[in-house]
Amino acid sequence: MKTLEEKIKELPPIYRREVEDFVDFLVEKRTKRLKKRPTFSWAGALKDMRDQFTSVELQHKIANWWAGEK
Repeated sequence: MKTLEEKIKELPPIYRREVEDFVDFLVEKRTKRLKKRPTFSWAGALKDMRDQFTSVELQHKIANWWAGEK
């Protein structure tokens, strides 16, 4: 089985540039994702509803809301 490098070397130059562009895109995408850390700034935002709903009920309401249901 050929290595990735061997396969790339067999490509015409124009396709090698496309592969390089795609690899650059993947690296940038991964780097951006690693930089995004969750802040959890929403934590406790629904504490005033703790007597009205369980966490499971809220999860269902949110899922329905995302699905466009009422």
